[in-house]
Amino acid sequence: MIEVRVPDEQEGTKAVVRSWLKQVGDSVAVNDPLVELETDKVTQEVPAPAAGVLAEILLDTDAEAVPGAVLGRISAEDAATESVRAEQSRGAPAEPSEPRPSTSLGTNGDLETRLSPSVRRACLQHGIDPARLAGTGRGGRVTREDVDKAVAQATVVSVGEPATAQPRHFAGADIPHDPMRLRIAENMIRAVSTQPHVTAVFEADFSAIVAHKAAIAARGVKLSYTAYVVEAAARAMAAAPAINGRWEDDRTAISPTIDIGVGTALGEKGLVVPVVKDAGSLSLEKIGARLDDLTRRARDGKLTGADVSGGSFTISNHGVSGSLLAAPIILHSGQAAILGIGKLEKRVVVREIGGQDAILVRPMAYVTLTIDHRVVDGHQTNAWLTRFVELIETREQP
Repeated sequence: MIEVRVPDEQEGTKAVVRSWLKQVGDSVAVNDPLVELETDKVTQEVPAPAAGVLAEILLDTDAEAVPGAVLGRISAEDAATESVRAEQSRGAPAEPSEPRPSTSLGTNGDLETRLSPSVRRACLQHGIDPARLAGTGRGGRVTREDVDKAVAQATVVSVGEPATAQPRHFAGADIPHDPMRLRIAENMIRAVSTQPHVTAVFEADFSAIVAHKAAIAARGVKLSYTAYVVEAAARAMAAAPAINGRWEDDRTAISPTIDIGVGTALGEKGLVVPVVKDAGSLSLEKIGARLDDLTRRARDGKLTGADVSGGSFTISNHGVSGSLLAAPIILHSGQAAILGIGKLEKRVVVREIGGQDAILVRPMAYVTLTIDHRVVDGHQTNAWLTRFVELIETREQP
C-alpha cells in the first residue's frame, strides 16, 4: 500500500480537503490528479505517487489536512486486476452493514470524529444535532451542505403560523463560508490574539513617483505604484532591520532576505498574498515584472504554494479600492509589521518655498505601519516610516 500524503511545502498553512477527483476502486496512474486541497491562499492538486488502485480515503471532504498527514492509500497491485475485483465486489450482494455511529453532539460537547471540522463548527454555531440529519455524503456522511439546508429550513416560517419572537433571518440570502474564508478568519483571530498591534500613521507626497512613472511610461516602460512602494519598503529596512523579523520565544529572528508579500484582492473569493522574493536585491523594473506575473496568476487561480509562502513583510495597498486609511491592518502570522497604503488623491498642503509658506496641491496618501509591539517599539516604527516616506518623496528622476 502506497500512502498519499499532504505536501510538506505548505509550511504550516492550514488546508482542508476540497474534493477527491478519484473514488475508492478507481485505477490511477503516476501523477494523476488525485485530490484537491484548499488553504486560505491557494487550491492545489495532490498527484498520485504511484500507479495502482485507490484503496482507501482517510481524509474526506472538509477534513483538515496538515502537512504530512495521510490522505489515502493506493494499492500497488496490478491496476487492471484490482479494477476487476472492485467491479465484482460492486456487483455482489451487499453484506449487512454495521450500525451507523452516532454523530450527536453529546451532553459533554464531544463531537463524533466522522464529522468534518467545517460541519462541527456549523452544528455548534446553529445548535444543530447532526444525528437528526440525513447525510448525503459518501457512506451517509453529514456534509456542510446538509447542515446549511437544515439551517435554511429551520429559519423559514410557514405562511399562517403564529408569529413568535425570534432573531431576524434572511432566508435564501446566506453565503456559506468556503474553506478560504474560514482559513482567513482563523488567521485573523490568531494574529489579533497573539500579536499586540500598534499602528503609526504618516503622510507621503507622491509627486516624485508620479513624475518618474510618467517619464518612463513615455519610453514604453509601464510600472504600477505598488512597484515603487515595494522598492521603497525594501530599502527602508536598513533603518530598522527588526521590521523584517519575527518574534520567537528567545530572540527576534531577522530574515536574511527581504521577501515582501503584497495583498491581492480576488473579489468575492477573498484575497491572497503572493510574495516578491528577495525584493531587496531587485531593480525597480524587475520588481514591477514580478508583481505583474504574480498578480496575473493570482487572479487566474494559478499560484503555487511557493508563491504565497516565505514572506517576511507584507504590504496592503488598500487604497486601490478607495479607502483613505485602514488601521490597524492585521499582521500576517510570523511577521513583525505590515504596511498600509491609502488612496492616492490630490490634497492641499502647505510647503515652505523661499522662506515663505505656500499652499500647493499635491498627490498625497496616508501610509500606516502596524507592528508587533513585542518585536519593535515606536522608535523603530517611526524611523522606518520616516525613511520610507523620504524614499517615496525623493525618488530620482530618470
